Amino acid sequence: MSEEAASSAAMISMITEAPTVTAPTEHKICNASDYQIAARSLLPTPLYEYLASGTDDEQTLAENESAFKYWYLRPRVMRPVGSISTATTLFGQKLSLPVFVSPAGVHALCDEVHGECASARAAQRAGTLFGLSQHATRSIEQVAGACAAAQGRNANLWYQCYILKDRDMTLRLVRRAANAGYRGIFLTVDSVRFGFREADARNGWSALPEPHRLVNYDEEIANKPQSSESKKSSWLSPEASVDKTKIYAGDEDAWDQNTEQLFEQNPTWEDVCWLKREACHDLPLIIKGIMTAEDAVEAVKAGADGVMVSNHGGRGLDGALAAIDALPEVVAAVGDKVPVLMDSGVRRGTDVLKALALGASAVGIGKPVFFALAVGGENAVVNLLQILQREVEAAMAICGVESVADAKRSLVTRHPNGGVTRYTRSKL
Repeated sequence: MSEEAASSAAMISMITEAPTVTAPTEHKICNASDYQIAARSLLPTPLYEYLASGTDDEQTLAENESAFKYWYLRPRVMRPVGSISTATTLFGQKLSLPVFVSPAGVHALCDEVHGECASARAAQRAGTLFGLSQHATRSIEQVAGACAAAQGRNANLWYQCYILKDRDMTLRLVRRAANAGYRGIFLTVDSVRFGFREADARNGWSALPEPHRLVNYDEEIANKPQSSESKKSSWLSPEASVDKTKIYAGDEDAWDQNTEQLFEQNPTWEDVCWLKREACHDLPLIIKGIMTAEDAVEAVKAGADGVMVSNHGGRGLDGALAAIDALPEVVAAVGDKVPVLMDSGVRRGTDVLKALALGASAVGIGKPVFFALAVGGENAVVNLLQILQREVEAAMAICGVESVADAKRSLVTRHPNGGVTRYTRSKL
């Protein structure tokens, strides 16, 4: 391990349970971005920049947020708004607000004690769904159990997966989620290769610091017998190109390079058909990472129950279209066939309302959840979701929109110069 990487790991190892939000800090938290500002002052620089950064010049990272500013709301007046409801239904599941927690890995970096269990419980308390990443630091069953213990019922949990070289492992992970009561599956399709995050390289951030583990992979390898065929692609097999030790204590780009070696490098739409047929016949399957009309059509043809517009929060291909700008063509391509979700760049209730007007059924948030978790644990994530719900409700009232279903395309218009020379590198 390089000296920089060792220093980074040492700083991260000092992080314990996420600090409680003090009264002065609570007073300053008015919106989602306030949590990012607060988290920056609390977290070691390498960890903060790992969470906040994007790839290369961070153009897409910045434009994911700034692009919303070039879509303008067209408020209607003299309309009944006495009984506004932010509630919506997604695949038969009621949400109190059209915002959910997008799947994103390693929540224990911000709450070492509870990890994804804290974020998942917060989502349930706020009345929305939680997406558990395949790269979580708490297992599929742990998160389900933590939510059931807190809620006294099956929680609204979804599981996110990738198509792995080891197809048996792919199926086992999805089936574990189904058996644990998860209500849907996100299949991420935009991560055959990870983008290069220069902030991580400069900080020597190259491995998942101890004691954190990608527990779902570890449990599969430790507990499940494998066929001779599947062992060929197991990350512990002699033939594998993956060095598991580098994921946890590596140098340079060991974490990303070795983790991505688990993924199928030659995916096709037939893989979606296969996953739906073999493991998702009773669960809705959402294809996450769709940015074009062409791929949206292919996803529906392959059997997807929904598509999710996402550019991985600007952590994949830099220079890609902002997610909100990709949303209209995807919605137009699928029509009423399947719901369209989106994430990447949502920070305000007005962002949510604009996305709904452009055809999204609901939107996800990722980075803000990490920052809230770092500032105040589970309660702060609940507060974050409540802030967004309050902002959505206020925007609906001022725009004359009484229900989520009433947010129509006529509610928004695009600035005539939208998209022209608007990129500025993120300063947070």
